[in-house]
Amino acid sequence: MLSRIDPMVRLLLAAIALALVLPVAGAGRDTAQFVSNAAVFLLFFLNGVRLPRHEVVAGITNHRLLLPLTLWCFGVMALAGWALWQLGGGWMPPLLALGFLYLGCLPSTVQSATAYSSLAGGNVASAVVAAALLNLLGVFITAPLFAWLSVGGSSFHSDGLVKVMLILLLPFVLGQAVQDQLAGWVKDNRRIVTWMDRASIAIAVYVAFSGAVEQQFWTRIDAAGWLWLAGATTLFLLFGHFGAWLLGGLVGLDRPNRITMLFAGAQKSIAMGAPLAAVLFPPQVAGVILLPILLYHLVQLVIAAPIAQRFNPT
Repeated sequence: MLSRIDPMVRLLLAAIALALVLPVAGAGRDTAQFVSNAAVFLLFFLNGVRLPRHEVVAGITNHRLLLPLTLWCFGVMALAGWALWQLGGGWMPPLLALGFLYLGCLPSTVQSATAYSSLAGGNVASAVVAAALLNLLGVFITAPLFAWLSVGGSSFHSDGLVKVMLILLLPFVLGQAVQDQLAGWVKDNRRIVTWMDRASIAIAVYVAFSGAVEQQFWTRIDAAGWLWLAGATTLFLLFGHFGAWLLGGLVGLDRPNRITMLFAGAQKSIAMGAPLAAVLFPPQVAGVILLPILLYHLVQLVIAAPIAQRFNPT
């Protein structure tokens, strides 16, 4: 049964379980945060190395898909997250409600959106470029967009934007700069690099949840709060998938590009969400804010396969 679960899901569940049983605390917290920041730096450096420049250039020309997809991901979905934050503030803990705004501001996944677009008969080339570009834009857009929409949110600190530049943007630029020298090694060691990616994300989740466990976050979320978390996540999933599919039809995309719009537009990236939260928020805050994206990410992977199968039953 475990072999059928996505490896990233298994690793995330293991990181959460470890944080619950053996959270890092006290003097070790600063060391763990440093290790987490270093892992995030490595993650975005590798992303910079393996995103070919020519794919970026080629993908930019598909304006008919990229423009509505970008507006959907960072515009409509962000506003939907903002609405859930505003409406949920009176029904669930404030940080948990704020997590839906954070969820809405995140870019799409890369690997799963591309893989399921392929399984469903979508435009694979556009899926690769669109997802990659959304994540690249996310480095520049997500944190400022979240800061702007959450004006007055005491959990956000402006110095987080500086950390984003140093820990996310700088390594990506460095990776692009040395791409010619290291791209071959990354390609030849794809399995190792993939596990390095997953480990970086898992470390960020572990450190964030350790802080939340130390603060006993379960005492801050009652039974009704957990129910609201599940209900709001379900609502956001339905809105993301049906909305992305309808928008693809409204802008006149053909079926392959519309399928790409569906998966790239509805899915949200834990690969960006966990590291960015570790940079922007203190661990005791990040652990609670991450709950919506963690649940959303797990469920989106569960429902993606049957959706793809429905589009391409062969």
